[in-house]
Amino acid sequence: MPDSHPISASQVLESDSALFASVPTHARGPEGALPITAEMLLTQPSGHLFGLSQNAGMGWEPQRLLDPEFLILSTHGGLRAADGTPIALGFHTGHWEVGLLVAEAAREFRRWHATPFAGACTDPCDGRTQGTEGMLDSLPYRNDAAMVLGRLMRSLPTRKGVLGIATCDKGLPAMLMALAASGAHPSVLVPGGVTLLPESSATHPAEDAGKVQTIGARFSQGEITQAYAAEVGCRACASPGGGCQFLGTAATSQVIAEALGLALPHSALAPSGHEVWLDAATRSARALLRLAQLGMGTRDIVTDAAIRNAMVLHAAFGGSTNLLLHLPAIAHAAGLRRPTVEDWKHINREVPRLVDALPNGPRGYATVQVFLAGAVPETMLHLRRAGLLDTRVRTVTGETLDENLNWWQDSERRHSMKQRLQSLDDVDPDDVIFAPGSAKARSIGRTLSFPIGNLAPEGSVIKSTAIDPSLLDGHGNYHHAGPARVFVTEAAAMDAIKHGRIGHGDVLVLICGGPMGAGMQETYQVTSALKNLPFCKHVAVLTDARFSGVSTGACLGHISPEALAGGPIGRVRDGDWIEIRIDGATQEGTVNLIGDDASNSPDHFSPPDRFTPEEGARRLAQRSPRADLAPHPALPSHTRLWAALVQASGGVWGGCVYDTEAIVARLSHPHPEENR
Repeated sequence: MPDSHPISASQVLESDSALFASVPTHARGPEGALPITAEMLLTQPSGHLFGLSQNAGMGWEPQRLLDPEFLILSTHGGLRAADGTPIALGFHTGHWEVGLLVAEAAREFRRWHATPFAGACTDPCDGRTQGTEGMLDSLPYRNDAAMVLGRLMRSLPTRKGVLGIATCDKGLPAMLMALAASGAHPSVLVPGGVTLLPESSATHPAEDAGKVQTIGARFSQGEITQAYAAEVGCRACASPGGGCQFLGTAATSQVIAEALGLALPHSALAPSGHEVWLDAATRSARALLRLAQLGMGTRDIVTDAAIRNAMVLHAAFGGSTNLLLHLPAIAHAAGLRRPTVEDWKHINREVPRLVDALPNGPRGYATVQVFLAGAVPETMLHLRRAGLLDTRVRTVTGETLDENLNWWQDSERRHSMKQRLQSLDDVDPDDVIFAPGSAKARSIGRTLSFPIGNLAPEGSVIKSTAIDPSLLDGHGNYHHAGPARVFVTEAAAMDAIKHGRIGHGDVLVLICGGPMGAGMQETYQVTSALKNLPFCKHVAVLTDARFSGVSTGACLGHISPEALAGGPIGRVRDGDWIEIRIDGATQEGTVNLIGDDASNSPDHFSPPDRFTPEEGARRLAQRSPRADLAPHPALPSHTRLWAALVQASGGVWGGCVYDTEAIVARLSHPHPEENR
């Protein structure tokens, strides 16, 4: 705000005096009468009756007050004028246009003589909070939002069903958790779609929303100019709404929603703001009405088999590692068994990756291009032929998955969308979504591996598809051994990267980023900076934090136990020699200390005398934790409480949920040392 135009106290305190003369105390009230009967007055709770009064007060026609009521919940954020221009911005594009879907669904409910209600719990943006204290609230927010959404659902006790509309990294998993807990009530999820790619030309360069988040790191290394950064930064979000153009957590969560059977076929990854996107909201409202007519509840759809199908689609798409946190949480909300690491290992050994999407490659198509190629149902056709799906499960269409896929196979929609991709972008849909045989011929790697070892005795995860193919041997195996460069804050790691203190072959170890340290922060700022610097594909990253779905590189996250929980990762010193091995065939992996820092000089890291992983475990056990281990200084008290509750509920590998029974048991019967 310009200093030349200061706001005076009178401008804050004084109003136009004409306003004072128009303050009322009474109003006539709605015309008509409530359609209530004597029996209703005698038997129904006062809340039901007063609810009718409030509905009339909001302007609903009295003669329609007994229409069945359906709740629309969304993560809408910001405030748009009628022409779409911003009045107040949202946190991100992902929820900016979601209100249009709410309106479309509401109109459809009204057309079918149902009464729609709408509520919202907006969500943050991991892209906006990268490298900031806002990231300390990111993952914990998911549980908070799921609780708020659940409370909103139960606060409309007359609801016949719930339509959830969400898009992005935390709002969509939270919405899925809330819907999964609906039990006998039907629910449908409308994915909020994706944003479009910016057009690129020789005079107007363009970058997707993942790559553009690295402009600071690239500028610091002289890779790009300030003018280039300013232009591509302005144009990266080419359309005003939708999740990012890459298969990160937002897009992967949309895929998972459809794979669970909670979203209509071919609704994930639609371009936000466009007619085909609005159409999904209309048909989803109809689907919810049909489920109510059929007496089908959410518990009939979200089953153990549906959870497994979602894991299969995650592997086939090469989805974000963050779904290892979210899918178990959805299962827990539904009262189902949470998938274990062994379950994920089994799925990822069994299921080939079939989708070529950003950031995985080999070509890296945008999410909207994956949508035009057929997205979830097209991939499911290949998986069905391979016998990898349970197609007997029920879905929100009211039909089985098998019946949905039969429809898709012969649908006009399928053939028209593929033709559109070919004509618009000259892209062959079969180069976006492969048949299993084609994927194998192109050596498309499987999605996840779960390395263990003396640095991660309870496990870790690496997105195998994100490792640069040039680093793999002829069998698809990855091997890296190098000196540790240890950082206890993300800011320190970024400073080292930007100022050239990370070199070829290093192992960047970022600790104190797990639940107890930083709310299990997302560290895309680090991985993206490394990806876009020329030598850094030869740098591996180990962290007890997590990664963005758009991260690439040899990045091991979720290392457990975390440093602040006494994990051996918190005993690593600069110069320790660390070895990482990933077997491309079995998806097995190891991460071990194999050389002691004592044999290295402080100025030059050279390979020390190596020892076995068993000897490494012995030496780590003899060491004291690093003296500089500490939670982030700005860690909110709410996040500390979240970390304690999820630790009692199964921790990271349990989905970072609140397991009420486990927490109550822990509080009722504390361990003896907790009484000291």
